[in-house]
Order: sequence, then C-alpha cells, then structure tokens
Amino acid sequence: MTPTELLTHHDSGLPWPDAAAVSGDLGAAYQTALALRKLRQARGEQPRGYKIGFTNRQIWPLYQVWAPIWGTVYDRTLVDSEGDSADAGELSLDRLCQPRLEPEAVFSFKSTPATNASLDSLFEALDWVAPGFEIVQSHRPGWKFKAPEAVADGGLHARLVVGRRQPVSAIARDAAELQAALASATVALQCDGAPIASGRGANVLGSPLEALLHFLTELRACPGAPDIQRGDLVTTGTWTDAFPVQAGQTWAANFSAPLLPLTLRFR
Repeated sequence: MTPTELLTHHDSGLPWPDAAAVSGDLGAAYQTALALRKLRQARGEQPRGYKIGFTNRQIWPLYQVWAPIWGTVYDRTLVDSEGDSADAGELSLDRLCQPRLEPEAVFSFKSTPATNASLDSLFEALDWVAPGFEIVQSHRPGWKFKAPEAVADGGLHARLVVGRRQPVSAIARDAAELQAALASATVALQCDGAPIASGRGANVLGSPLEALLHFLTELRACPGAPDIQRGDLVTTGTWTDAFPVQAGQTWAANFSAPLLPLTLRFR
C-alpha cells in the first residue's frame, strides 16, 4: 500500500483489504512510515513525539512480532490531561480500527539526549514521567500482521492519553534509581471495576528507561528519522497485553509508585 492509501485508512477507520500488504523489510517499512508522517504534516498535523511498541517480550508470541517497533505521535492523536485528577475524561473511538488499550509509562524530554547516549545522559535529558494509556489500532483484519506492516501502519498508534506528570528529579536522583523504581512498579488494569490484567515496569525490556534508551538508538539509526527534541513525548510500551475496548466502558490503571492512577471512559 502507498502512504496515501495508508492515510486514507487512518482517516476512515476502515481495515485494509484482506489482500493488502506492505512489501519490503523493516527498513523499507520505516521509510513508508516517514512518508506517511510527511503527508500528515503537510495537512497541518504536528508531531509531538513517539510511541514504542512491542517492548513487552511476554506478548511477542501472541502477535508474532519479535522486536520493538516505533511510530509517531501527533497533536491530533495526543490527549494530555495536565491536571491533578486521575480521571482523564472521555475519549471517542470514532474512526478507530479495532482499538485496544495499553497501560504505559510516558516520558517527556527537556533537551535532546547526548550523542551515543547512556542511561545517565538520558536521565539528564528527561523532564517528567506520567502514566498513560496508548490506544492502539490495527488496519489488518483480526490483528494479524507482520512486523513491517505494523510499522507502516503508523506503529499501530491511534491515541495517547497522558495522565498526571511528575518531575523525574522528584522521583529519582540518578538513572539507576529511576530505572529501579520504574522496573519494580506495578499496574492493576480494570474495566468497569472488574480486574483484567496485571503487569510491571520490568516487563518492558527490563524497565521503561531501558526501553527508552533502546528506542533512541533505533531512532538514530533510521535514515531520515527526526531526532528527539525538547518537549517531545515518548510512550514506552505496554506493561500488560493490549485489550479490546468499546464505547461505554470505563478503564482504570492502578499504577504503584512512582506512577499515579489513571482512569478513562470511552464513547
């Protein structure tokens, strides 16, 4: 499929035809995704950062994807509460294709990380961390895809809901302390008050901070990919499996410290 055809499906919410496929390897798929990014920018959408997918090794066999991928988050796909409440309000599922929900840790940058960044220099570039829900979607019927198709499909990104922010400096004094705090944190995921799943930060490549460093290395190795800038957000991957969502449902992610709880309703 061409970038223009991919954009049409993102706009309509309709799945790709069964025979549709994205040819080529992961490198070619990222170039298709970057071409799709340019189309979205040309019509006024502003990139706000990135999402990382498939950092949770526990779900690799479920989707037959065996390494992390990444995609772009836009101003039109970002819902940033920026308030003191755990309630992120309502989100419309209109024109989303087979949407699913993922509880994650979201970072914001105050500067571009150093070249050949280490965990320590990455820590110095971070501004804040927050709980988040990434709403992912697949335009391949039945969520059956190959990794290059997932990349070309915008990294499966649909929406990113960001909860209450906390300055990284208020949580940890250095990278090692932040890495340990997020790795040991847990989440209990509920839908309409019923328990759905539990997970922990260590599920995402050992820690969300480790996932972030892996992503940064991959981003900088991708020809034509813009580097991290001040103010960019990056959501680092689900701590549980991704679960289908429907209008009328209320989902809650009860994160343990240092993250805060987050609730979201769908319409």
